[in-house]
Amino acid sequence: MPTTRSPYLTAKLQGFGTTIFAEMSALATATGSINLGQGFPDTDGPREVLDAAIAAINDGLNQYPPGPGMPVLRQAVARHQQRFYDLTYDPDTEVLITTGATEALAGAMLGLLDTGDEVVVFDPLFDSYAPCIAMAGAVPKPVPLRPPHYTFDPEQFRAAVTPRTKLILLNTPHNPTGRVFTQAEMQCIADIAIERDLIVLTDEVYEHLRFDGAQHIAMASLPGMRERTLVISSGGKTFNTTGWKVGWLCGPAPLVQAARTAKQFLTYVSSGPFQPAIAVGLDLPDEFFRGIAADLQAKRDRLVPGLCAAGFDVYPTSATYFVTADIRPIRPDGDGMAFCRELPTRCGVVAIPNEVLYLDRAAGRHLVRFAFCKRPEVLDEAVQRLATLAAG
Repeated sequence: MPTTRSPYLTAKLQGFGTTIFAEMSALATATGSINLGQGFPDTDGPREVLDAAIAAINDGLNQYPPGPGMPVLRQAVARHQQRFYDLTYDPDTEVLITTGATEALAGAMLGLLDTGDEVVVFDPLFDSYAPCIAMAGAVPKPVPLRPPHYTFDPEQFRAAVTPRTKLILLNTPHNPTGRVFTQAEMQCIADIAIERDLIVLTDEVYEHLRFDGAQHIAMASLPGMRERTLVISSGGKTFNTTGWKVGWLCGPAPLVQAARTAKQFLTYVSSGPFQPAIAVGLDLPDEFFRGIAADLQAKRDRLVPGLCAAGFDVYPTSATYFVTADIRPIRPDGDGMAFCRELPTRCGVVAIPNEVLYLDRAAGRHLVRFAFCKRPEVLDEAVQRLATLAAG
């Protein structure tokens, strides 16, 4: 984190400046570069979902929705959890609609954590996790995910749990690594959560975007875990509607109520006409969900060989929008931040330096993340531009 102090900024947020995603997207615009940094698609989602939003606007659903979210979406979320994971939730008391998964995370942590509580997290981690923990006055306890396959040491995980631990924050499928946690890993986490009476907060926004037959294990589906797990997901990644910011969380009513108490003082409500549209999406047939995963897998398989040909060491990815690459074969000093800031002018492509996604920044210094959730022709052009790196 930066060592300079920002005037007026609360001590809790010192070191958290403008997100790297805003910086790099602005750089992409300024240089006319292909933006493989921020994770948003460049195509629209399914027509049924878009048309449902248009219909909702035309039908006058443009004012405040109910505080917990529209019943049509809460019911659709409950059906989704039953359909895919055999998990039953009461849509009236155990489902809460939020302004994207980011607000669900913030509401859950602000509602559940007291000053000094500890949160076990896996490092690297999505960039909103650490600020949310800080705003709650809590303390992160990182467990490293070890490249190239991003496994973790169960003993390190156990050692990270102390008498002050209240929450385990788990993201699977995992951003930025593309890792899907295995059944054995999930059971290890569940066993310790039960043994130590911990809450588990699971970020599952990439649940449907998995490749090569990788299976997503829902933490709440494991024995003894439903009553201590808050599940977070959203429609943005699944339906190519990241700008709509429609998310949700599911869990036991007392945990959901804690999150809702905090959430209501953040946005209160949002995304009115988009809520029934996402409900339509959640009820789409299985072929849709298989198709979006197959499409992304093909895009991954289009970009990764180009990264290898450009000289990167590329780590395997089994899910999400992202692939991680080691820049040291191209830049021996391993300065990923400098590399990403120079890449747009060097060859017209934007990536994200992984160090900003690490609590232990040195561990990610030499790594960069590329997003492949773009049209095939855009990926092909990016590969052509990156090929100039191999040419020197």
